[in-house]
Amino acid sequence: MADLKDLREKIDAIDKEIVRLFEERMDISRQVAEYKIGAGRKVFDKEREKAKIEAVKAMAHNEFNRHGVEELFAQIMAMSRKLQYQLLAKNGVAGRLPFISVEEIEKAGVRVVFQGVEGAYSQLAMKQYFGDGISSFHVETWRDAMEAIAEGSADFAVLPIENSTAGSVNDMYDLLVEFENYIVGEQIIKCEQTLLGLPGADTAHIKTVYSHPQGLMQCRRYLEGHREWKQVPLENTAVAAKKVSEEKDMSQAAIASTYAGELFGLSVLAEGIYNEKANSTRFIIVTNQRIFREDAGKISICFELPHTSGSLYNMLSHFIYNNVNMTNIESRPIPGRAWEYRFFIDFEGNLNDGAVKNALRGIREEAITMKILGNY
Repeated sequence: MADLKDLREKIDAIDKEIVRLFEERMDISRQVAEYKIGAGRKVFDKEREKAKIEAVKAMAHNEFNRHGVEELFAQIMAMSRKLQYQLLAKNGVAGRLPFISVEEIEKAGVRVVFQGVEGAYSQLAMKQYFGDGISSFHVETWRDAMEAIAEGSADFAVLPIENSTAGSVNDMYDLLVEFENYIVGEQIIKCEQTLLGLPGADTAHIKTVYSHPQGLMQCRRYLEGHREWKQVPLENTAVAAKKVSEEKDMSQAAIASTYAGELFGLSVLAEGIYNEKANSTRFIIVTNQRIFREDAGKISICFELPHTSGSLYNMLSHFIYNNVNMTNIESRPIPGRAWEYRFFIDFEGNLNDGAVKNALRGIREEAITMKILGNY
C-alpha cells in the first residue's frame, strides 16, 4: 500500500500542474476576449459551450468522473466568461444601461397615487416620503396604481412590497414585471396598531372591533383578553376607522394606525396592542421613468433561467465574482410554464459602478430574460 505522505505529495504535484494549466487557459481566454472586442462578437456562445462539455465528458472513464468533469468545466467556462466581461468593460464595450442618473427625485408639485383609502399606511408612507407639497389620489387596487403611472395620470405610485412579519407582497412582484414602471425609492413604515374609538368611549363599553384580517391577527394576544368582543374583518384598517367614525356607535372600535385615528377624529383607547413590536412594512416608490438617484445604493432586478441543473448557481456567481453583496432573493412561478420560476434579487450597488455593470452584463447574457426593476 502506498504511503499517505507519498500520495499527498503526488496530489500536490498534480494540483500545481492544474493551477499552471488554469492560468494558461485564462490567458487564452483573455486573447479570445480581445478577438471578440475587435470582431464585435458576444461572449456567451451556448451551443459552443454545450458541445465542449459533451466532448470533455466523453474523455472520462466512468459515470462519476463524467459528472465531475461536467461540473468542473462548467465552472472553468463560467470563470472564463467573467474574465471576458471584465475585459470588455475595460475596453468600453460594456454597453450603456438605459437609465439616467439624477441628483434628486423630484418631490415638489408632483402627482402621487396610493392604493387604499384615506388613512391607510400607504398614504402615511407617501406623506413621509414626499411631504405635503404634492397632489395625490387613491385607487382601489395595486394594478390601478400601476396603470395610473403607466398612462401618466400620476407621476409616482406608493405601493407595499414587503412586511417584516407577513413576508413579501407576491402580486407586486408580478406587476413590476408586467408594467414598464421602475422603483426609484422606498419608505419603511412601522405598523403600530392601536385600538381606536369615538371620543369619550371606553374599552369597557366595546362590543365590536373592526380591522383588516391581518390587523386582527397582528393583535391576537390583546384580543384574547377581550373574547366578549365580536371581531369583524374589513378590507382595510383605515376603512375600519372610517366606519367607526361615521356610525357614531360608542360600542364600536377599530384597530388601525394612530394616523388613521387623527384623520377620522377618533381617540386612542389602547396603544401598543400588536404582537410583534418590530412589525414594519416596506413601501416602494414607483415611476414610469428610467431614472435613479446618483447616490442610490440598492438595485432590484428579475430574471428567468434555463430549466437546467445549476443555472441559478451560475447566475448568483456573477455577484460573488464581482464582490457584489446580494441582500434578498424571491421566486415567483412563471404563468403558463409549470414548475418554472422567475427570480427577484435585491443587491447593494449603483448602476454606475463597474462591478455592478459587469455582474448585470453577465446575467443579461446568460439568462433567458433580465429586467432592472430600479436603483434606489
